[in-house]
Amino acid sequence: MINEGKALENIQGAIFDLDGTLLDSMYIWSEIGLKFLKNEGVTPPPGASDEFVKLSLVQAAEYYIKNYAPEKTVMDIVKSINALVQDFYFEQVLLKPGVLEFLEYLKSKNVKMCIATATDKYMVEKALERNGIRDYFTEIFTCTSVGAGKDTPVIYDKSLEHLGTPKENTYVFEDALYAIETAREAGYKIVGISDVSEKANPKTVKALCDVYINDYSEIYKFF
Repeated sequence: MINEGKALENIQGAIFDLDGTLLDSMYIWSEIGLKFLKNEGVTPPPGASDEFVKLSLVQAAEYYIKNYAPEKTVMDIVKSINALVQDFYFEQVLLKPGVLEFLEYLKSKNVKMCIATATDKYMVEKALERNGIRDYFTEIFTCTSVGAGKDTPVIYDKSLEHLGTPKENTYVFEDALYAIETAREAGYKIVGISDVSEKANPKTVKALCDVYINDYSEIYKFF
């Protein structure tokens, strides 16, 4: 599916995932589900980490309630999980290399940009502001705010409606295979971003993308 030509020449809108795409942060989510279970006295089942990274916070909470603690509420669990990662987003997380320069480049081409992420908005706002990129995005959509995870295209559809750009000229920037599969099935064009936390075979990911890059220094050849 990869187009080695000027695939991004007519881009008008960009829908950015956050973790692993703009921020170097996916590794924290690979660990946090297991840490939460252990804090609750639960031995994580085999493969739990790989499954948790595919879930929104609400979906992860619902999973925990169904399997371990029916007496708890979704909001209680979401708050507990957020408490484990809040300091990371407030004080530590950094941009992936080349992100700031690329966002400035898109701005210079009048590309409209928003974010579609599973991370809760208050932490997203803090991380973006601290890294100096909040003003590039006109809106932040979260799986919690739209009421659906990235196993459905709801968050991408809401983002596209907000941007008001033609679908054929709007690209979804993602690193995770399952999210790329969702967006592709919904008819979106995809820019795939390599991230060490994505364990799928890169060839599998690349096959679904219109553009695939190892880092942002490679993206300008597609304009």
